[in-house]
Amino acid sequence: MKLAKKDWLDVPVIALLAANAVPLFGVLFLGWDAFYVVLLYWAENVVIGFYNVLKMVFAAASHPAAHLSKLFLIPFFIVHYGGFTAIHGFFVFMFFNKGQGPPVSMGHTTWPCFLVFVQMLLNVVVYAYSIIPPQMRIAVFALFVSHGVSFVQNYLLKGEYASARPNDLMASPYGRVVVMHVAILAGGFLTAAVGSPAPLLVVLVVLKTILDVKLHNREHKKAAAKARP
Repeated sequence: MKLAKKDWLDVPVIALLAANAVPLFGVLFLGWDAFYVVLLYWAENVVIGFYNVLKMVFAAASHPAAHLSKLFLIPFFIVHYGGFTAIHGFFVFMFFNKGQGPPVSMGHTTWPCFLVFVQMLLNVVVYAYSIIPPQMRIAVFALFVSHGVSFVQNYLLKGEYASARPNDLMASPYGRVVVMHVAILAGGFLTAAVGSPAPLLVVLVVLKTILDVKLHNREHKKAAAKARP
């Protein structure tokens, strides 16, 4: 999909570009290797899941029963997406951090039934936060703000919530996550295999940014088309 000049000047896109500039700075000036770059982009999956829950909460409903369905769909999404993201996080640690990953459980209590997947995700998030440098926490916060700008600007102010359906939102993050992280993991393996040279990591960050902008614009153009009568 070709990108017009106006696609790059949209406020959420500017915020996205600014957020993606932080890992570029980390690679060039802070010595970030493939592990930190891939881990940062894994953390973005958590951010995407968080805002997708908010989208489901604010999605318009044509009748009260549709709101009641959210009481099932939202917890189901949290458990399902949480488990998917937790396993993805374990994979990143095991393959990019010399096999050193977070503990499977925290403390002496395992959460009941399917909630164990949410516990797993929280364990990975807490462990990742405990080992990353302060500058990388700023990068995670920048991604959080970037997706927040898009949520407010596109979903709330431009009215995407009016045509959004919780059933569709259940699956919407997976397509982006799979496409994005197949590319990121492939590039991460390549750079890690040759010692994480900065030029290759810069290429990885730039390619991720371009793909990010394309997926962002495709998602919101589809939402705008869906909202038209």
